[in-house]
Amino acid sequence: MSDLHKEVSELERKSATAARLFDIRRIIGGLFVVYGVIVTIAGISPSDADLKKAEGVHINLWTGLAMLALGLFFLVWMKLRPAEPPAAPVEETDAD
Repeated sequence: MSDLHKEVSELERKSATAARLFDIRRIIGGLFVVYGVIVTIAGISPSDADLKKAEGVHINLWTGLAMLALGLFFLVWMKLRPAEPPAAPVEETDAD
């Protein structure tokens, strides 16, 4: 019975790891951070034509910073509230 308990514990641990690995918040947060860095870098030194199109607003810089903030929000949320593995189904037994 001890070996069976160890196997079940190991499978539960692997299931919890897989649930955290494929958490959608990690994917969304990571993509927003990467794209936010790219857009922020593009917005640090815009050309005069870009500023004229945006009526003087550094739109790439502000959008990049907002994307970075949103991506970091998702990643922090994932760290503070990790995904729970799915509960094991309860097997019903007939006592008749």
